[in-house]
Amino acid sequence: MTEGAGVRGGDLPDDLTAAEAGMWQAFRNGSVYDLSSGDPVVDDPHGGHPWGEERSVRARIVCWLLLDGPPALAGRVSALKLAGVRVDGALDLAGGQVEPYVEMRACRFEREVLLPEARLSTVRLVDCSVPRLEAARVSTEGDLHLPRCRFHNGVRLTDARIGTDLLLNQAIVYRDRSGRSMAADGMTVGQDLQAEMLESHGELSLRGASIGVSLSLRGARLVNPYTRLALNAPQLTVGRTLYLTPAGVGGPLLSGRTPARGTRVQRFECRGGVRLDDGRFGDAVDLEGARFAFTEEQELSLRRVQTPELRFLGERPERGRVVLSGARVVNLMDRADAWPGPGLLQMGGFTYENLVPRGPFPLRRRLAWVSAATAEYHPEPYERLAAVLRAGGEDEDAREVLLAKQRRRRETLPPAAKLWGYAQDWMVAYGYRPGRAAVWMAVLWAAGSVAFTYADPPPVRSGERPSWNPPLFALDLLLPVIDLGQVGFWLFRGAWQWLVAAMILLGWILATTVATGATRMLRRN
Repeated sequence: MTEGAGVRGGDLPDDLTAAEAGMWQAFRNGSVYDLSSGDPVVDDPHGGHPWGEERSVRARIVCWLLLDGPPALAGRVSALKLAGVRVDGALDLAGGQVEPYVEMRACRFEREVLLPEARLSTVRLVDCSVPRLEAARVSTEGDLHLPRCRFHNGVRLTDARIGTDLLLNQAIVYRDRSGRSMAADGMTVGQDLQAEMLESHGELSLRGASIGVSLSLRGARLVNPYTRLALNAPQLTVGRTLYLTPAGVGGPLLSGRTPARGTRVQRFECRGGVRLDDGRFGDAVDLEGARFAFTEEQELSLRRVQTPELRFLGERPERGRVVLSGARVVNLMDRADAWPGPGLLQMGGFTYENLVPRGPFPLRRRLAWVSAATAEYHPEPYERLAAVLRAGGEDEDAREVLLAKQRRRRETLPPAAKLWGYAQDWMVAYGYRPGRAAVWMAVLWAAGSVAFTYADPPPVRSGERPSWNPPLFALDLLLPVIDLGQVGFWLFRGAWQWLVAAMILLGWILATTVATGATRMLRRN
C-alpha cells in the first residue's frame, strides 16, 4: 500500500513497525500510547540508557499522523499522546497546519523538532529530551507547554504567536552556535509566560516580546559566561508583572504566588548582564530576593523602564552596575542593603513618586544612596528625593536633602566660592536652618552691646546727633537694610573701627544667607 491509500478509510499502512502501528491506532482513539518500561532509570529520557526499536517511531510517521492522519474512531477525538517514545529523525512540521492535540511525555527526540511557520492548536512536550526546537513564527491557538524538557542546542521562538500560555517551568536550555539559549525576539504570548526554575545556559533573548499577563522567572538560573548578557529583553511589554523572585521547591509551581513561610525556596539567580531597557510593565517589576553576579563590565540595565511599582529587594550586587537612567515608576519599594555602592549606581533622569522602604532606611542611608548614584555632582537626584519627601509631609527631611545637595555642590566650586559656601553652611546652613541666623544675630547683638558700652566715640560733627545707645548702635550695624538712626554720627578709630567693620560684614553675611534660604523656600527648590 502506498502512503495515503486507504488512510482516510482508517486502514493501516503496510510499512509501519509494531510500535508505529500501535501509535496509529492510539491516535485514532485519542488515547495515550505509553511505551515506558516501568523502570525509572531506563525510562529517563535524559539518561544514557539506550532505547531499542521496540519503543521507537519514525518522525516521518508522526508528521503523517499530524498533517494528514486517519479519521478518529466513532465517538472519539483523534490526538497524538505519546509517553516514553523515541522519535527517530527530524520532526519536520514547518509551514504545516496541525489540528490534532499533541502531548508527548518523557519522550526522546534523536534530532531537532522543526515548527517554523506551523499552525497548531495546543502542544505539550513534558520532560522530553530535544536536541533543538526550531519554531520561528510558529502560531498556536492554545498553549505551548515545554516543562522539564532539555534542549541541547537551544530554542528559537522568534516572532512566535502563542495563543494562551507558554510554559517552560524547570526546563534546561543550552546555547546554540550563536550563544543564545532561547531566541524569542518579537514573540507574543496571549496570557502568561511561566519559566519558573528554568535553567538557561547562554543568552535568553526576549527583545521586543509581548506578554499579555505575567512573565514569571521565579527561581530561574540564568548563566552566560560566554557573552555580556544573560537576559536580553529590551522593549519587553508585560501586561502585569515581571517576577525575578524565589520559587518554592518540592511543591507545585504556582505562578505569581509567594512561597509559603517555611517552604524551601530557590532564588532567582543571574550570572551575566540583564537588559530590560525601554520595558513597559502594567503592574510591577519584582526583584525580591534576586541574586545577580556580574563582572565589572556587566550591569542590570533598567533604562527608561516604565512601571507602577519597582520592587528593588534583591541582594546587593558585589560588582557591575545598576542603571535606572530615565526610568519612571510610581512606587519605589526598596531596602537599604539592596543597592550597590558608590560608582555602581546610575539614576540620571530616574523619577519616582513614592518611597516604600522595606525595613529601616534612615535618611543618612538615603543620602548615601543618592550620593552613590552621582559620582560627579548632579542636582537632579537630590531634588527628586526632596520633592518626594516633601510630598509625603517630611519637610524636615526634605530640607536636609537639599542641604546635602548644597554641600555636595560646594566641593565643585573654586576656592573663593567654596570658602563663602563654608561660611554660609557654618552660620545658617545655606538658609535651610534659619533658626541659626536668629541665634547668631542675638549673640552678635549681645556681644556688640557689651563691647560698645566701653566706647566713648566723639561725634562726627557737633550739632544735632542722637544720644549714644550701645545696644541700638550694635543692632543698627547688624541690620544692613534697616536704618535705626545710629550709624554715621560717631567717629571710631583703631580697634573700634575694625569692630564696626566686622559687625557690618557679619550683618551682611547673615542677611544674604537668610535671603537666599528664603528664596529657595519660596521657590520650593
